[in-house]
Amino acid sequence: MNYFRPLISTALIASALALTACSSSPTGRQQVLLFSNQDMSQLGAQSFEQLKQQETINRDPKTNQYVQCVTRALTTKLSPSSGFSQWEVVVFDSKQVNAFALPGGKIGVYTGLLGVANNQDQLATVIGHEIGHVLAQHSNERLSRNQLANAGLQLSSMAISGTQYHDAAMAGLGLGVQYGVLMPYGRAQESESDIIGLRLMAEAGFNPNESISLWQNMAKASGGSQPPELLSTHPSHSTRIDDLRAEIGRLPSYNATRPQCQL
Repeated sequence: MNYFRPLISTALIASALALTACSSSPTGRQQVLLFSNQDMSQLGAQSFEQLKQQETINRDPKTNQYVQCVTRALTTKLSPSSGFSQWEVVVFDSKQVNAFALPGGKIGVYTGLLGVANNQDQLATVIGHEIGHVLAQHSNERLSRNQLANAGLQLSSMAISGTQYHDAAMAGLGLGVQYGVLMPYGRAQESESDIIGLRLMAEAGFNPNESISLWQNMAKASGGSQPPELLSTHPSHSTRIDDLRAEIGRLPSYNATRPQCQL
């Protein structure tokens, strides 16, 4: 079964582009989205199942309860998403200081992140950011751009592992070779997810000012090894912090009950 309906002619691609050119992200940025929510959710769900088979899943009840608590606080007030009915979060044992979210509401958090995100608010910054990628359909956007750039490319089912088609699909989801590498989105998408995540955490009752502390911690953890911004797909730490400070000043007042998630 194919998860993507192949776009096999220039005319069909042009037609799809005309239909989707008016799509916009949660921040109002225009996007080209060629694939349905159902297609993307199916791909994300299957990829997540494979990840759970390949990675070491953390079974510590306290750690899992903590991550689940933060995630639940962020997602409780979200409107139902087309393509999936609920969010799923899994904690993986790894030194990676990272997390990810896939279409279909699948969230992965690496235990290495918990050593840098020092409290519930800082963890909410990262998880909210990753949720932002899903809400803004960044995987669909990236995969659609790849499709338009390669008019003859047909992305078939996940069964064709090891081929250029499989690698292209994984790149669209932000997953690298054999799922061992998380591939960043473009700077515009990363910055957009920062803003969406900030709004989510503030609305959920988390302290948005802790997002600044989180990225300061990230800068320390990187040991100054981040490449110049022009050579990176991520905004620099300083740019990220400046943008977050500006957005915090524009946030409305929320009356949400403050979450009580503790590790």
